[in-house]
Amino acid sequence: MLDCGDTLKPFPDFGRTLPTGWCRAQLDDVVDRASGHTPDQGKPEYWNGGVSWVSLADSAKLDQGYIVETDKQISHLGIRHSSAVLLPPETVILSRDAGVGKSAVLKREMAVSQHFIAWSCSTKKALDPWFLYAWMQMQKPFFERMAVGSTIKTIGLPIFKRMTIDFPPLPEQRKIAEILRTWDEALEKLTALRAAKVRRISSLRQRLFETEYASHSRLQRAKDLFETVSERARPDLPLLAVMQDIGIVRRDELDRRVAMPDGDTSTYKVVRPGDFVISLRSFEGGLEYSSIIGLVSPAYTVLRPTTDLIGDYYRHFFKSRSFIGRLDKLIFGIRDGKQIAFRDFGDVYIPAPPIADQEAHTRALGSLEADLALEDERIAALIRQKRGLMQKLLTGEWRMTKEEENA
Repeated sequence: MLDCGDTLKPFPDFGRTLPTGWCRAQLDDVVDRASGHTPDQGKPEYWNGGVSWVSLADSAKLDQGYIVETDKQISHLGIRHSSAVLLPPETVILSRDAGVGKSAVLKREMAVSQHFIAWSCSTKKALDPWFLYAWMQMQKPFFERMAVGSTIKTIGLPIFKRMTIDFPPLPEQRKIAEILRTWDEALEKLTALRAAKVRRISSLRQRLFETEYASHSRLQRAKDLFETVSERARPDLPLLAVMQDIGIVRRDELDRRVAMPDGDTSTYKVVRPGDFVISLRSFEGGLEYSSIIGLVSPAYTVLRPTTDLIGDYYRHFFKSRSFIGRLDKLIFGIRDGKQIAFRDFGDVYIPAPPIADQEAHTRALGSLEADLALEDERIAALIRQKRGLMQKLLTGEWRMTKEEENA
């Protein structure tokens, strides 16, 4: 039985008074913790053996409740001959680096790579796994701050050894988890609807741009429409971040950690509204459109139109499968992190329809984007509401009555 008068310092909420009936304990005392491990990649018999294995490739599936399917599988032989552990269903996992601080619950027996920490609630029965999952989500900003590293941010293992958690009795934990799951289910539905709308935009892009490619008279080499520019010596301008998921934004408005330069930025390149910037890392739609002015690192390639064109038309085009597929065939190894060189990009034939056609295509795609933006706002509002609810329930500020616990 846990001593609810435990005087261990809470982590990370130092000095907080415990709500009536709640316990405070070292996390390792109330759950079984395991570190992930990757069996020898050079032994084929260790792989494709039917055991789901959570790896970096599954990072996008985190923070969505259950992990049901994984990209890779290992074998029981691989588990026996390595430090990998077969984890029971309802184990809570947390990513230490890629998607740092993201968590999930295992739907069935699985193993995880060394990029994850796992907690099983099945033997000590002090914590409900879904309560623990919600608590991990609430701690995500803390985990992000604790991650260190020059390139890939990682949470050090010693942090997990000294974590403590405050929690109510199991019936109250389960009711809290049940309430939060209803919000998760609503988010899952909105996320699925958003994914359908993203596919609709992608499909329309494909149809429009493949039609343009079919009209060979409308094609020109990219270097005939764009040129590289290296405008510098404007340290007065704000620093920009070039992000493949959200485009080009001011760094000081970004809600994630981005390395800031120390000292002089006079050699940084100026990006103006209407310019495109070639992303530095792997190509997944590697050209980002700027609607603002600012500075980017000298390592980036900045493209500026040399003729009249509709920037939004090419913003959509450079994200289309039509363009990505053609460029990918031209540039070998681009998905392994190589930057797109202008000499390669410039030789690619791309559509150059009349301005009126560019405007018409942009309006059609813009209408779908506006609808997608409304979906994003609904999701963001629901996430904010859930976070507020978590703050109340997971700290004991709002309590469950006995009737509510038994409902």
